[in-house]
Amino acid sequence: MILGAGGIGGTIGARPHQSGHDVAMVARGAHGEALREHGLVFETPEEWVTLSIPTYPHARDLTWRDDDVIVLATKSQDTEAAARDLFLAAGQVPVVAAQNGVANERSLARWFDAVHGMCVMMPTAHLQPGVVQAHSVATTGILDLGRSPVGTDAVDEELATALRASRFESEARPDIMRWKYRKLLSNLGNAVQALCGAEAAGDDVLLCLELLDAEARSVFAAADIAPVTEEEDDARRGDHLQLRTIGDEPRGGGSTWQSLTRGSGVETDFLNGEIALLGRLHGVPAPANSRIQSLTARAAARGAPPGSMSGTDLLSVLRP
Repeated sequence: MILGAGGIGGTIGARPHQSGHDVAMVARGAHGEALREHGLVFETPEEWVTLSIPTYPHARDLTWRDDDVIVLATKSQDTEAAARDLFLAAGQVPVVAAQNGVANERSLARWFDAVHGMCVMMPTAHLQPGVVQAHSVATTGILDLGRSPVGTDAVDEELATALRASRFESEARPDIMRWKYRKLLSNLGNAVQALCGAEAAGDDVLLCLELLDAEARSVFAAADIAPVTEEEDDARRGDHLQLRTIGDEPRGGGSTWQSLTRGSGVETDFLNGEIALLGRLHGVPAPANSRIQSLTARAAARGAPPGSMSGTDLLSVLRP
């Protein structure tokens, strides 16, 4: 069962459904209504199909079985509300956090015994109700998973097997949180892209990214957090993700850019905000991450579109 059928959740639902697995989704709002009424329009560089995947407005609307597994793919700011609803509806079932950031697993552990982390490397988009796009050919994405905080079990092995049969790369990893901390480093730039635009480049943008990254590495050192190395990450990615355009439409930006485009909430509080939090807990200042967290939240609150700042203006705020 997929809860949160946007770009990530919709794609994780679509591919196993296409390969014959039993999939259901929970989605609300205009997107959920479109999925229930018309099906999921799933677009890739290779195909454009409409998939009739059972979709429900609430977790309580499903009939739960003992062998069900939940893949939670909401934005991180929605995790606690989703976890509470899931627990009331389904009780103790395995939950896989297919989400950016590293705070979701801890939140889920307030309710669930079997919490799994998933490190998601998958270029997708969700910009209009009922439509999900996946931009990588051959391999749709890399979806490694494991128990949180450490270990693997049969759920990880069986789900990884099902995902590999559905055009994903997937391995069960006992140190999955180390991989998610590495992914967090790369996600710190999501806010830069959202504020400065998908095509933003130049020395000032690069300096913004370097500031955020340097703070995070200092915070990790103080907190005794050891992400996997860049070399390990590069080796895992390899050439699996091969991005192509979908029709004549250029690919836009990542998840935070898409959130501003849709006019929805942003998850920066759990990306750059995670670095700010760890910095405060361990006495290591992280002002650039704190400032960009605030800037992105304010941009979302006032409905600002992506690209509302120049790289020069952003750098002047992050490094006054």
